[in-house]
Amino acid sequence: MSDIHPAMQAAQNSWKCVMSSDKEGWLALMADDVCIEDPIGEAATNPTGKGVRGKEEVAKFYDQFIGPATIEVETHESRFAGNESAHVLTLHTTLANGVTTHVRGIFTYHLNDEGLLTNLRGYWTMADMSVDNPNA
Repeated sequence: MSDIHPAMQAAQNSWKCVMSSDKEGWLALMADDVCIEDPIGEAATNPTGKGVRGKEEVAKFYDQFIGPATIEVETHESRFAGNESAHVLTLHTTLANGVTTHVRGIFTYHLNDEGLLTNLRGYWTMADMSVDNPNA
């Protein structure tokens, strides 16, 4: 048995799946009623501002925003309490056209009693994002 807190392990497993382009592994970490708000509020990745809800919508989210990119998760600080973990992360995302974005924010992960992710929330805004465009 691992000594790592379950909410910390779930977050780390999520990052590993994203960084290794493991869509099925990533979806397997989630409850059927999962809600992703990345970022919280209206954005291209959260058009209604109410989050991407349910595994079917999350799978589409993956196909649109995660699958076509290469993502590196840089962890600066992490904490856990109860069924949740919170992390100061920088996400480095390289798009197919060579453009790389960087966003630093606070990301939270909530587990249900079965150990599945029910909520992933990103505390950041588009103003926090920087862009490297080698084509410019």
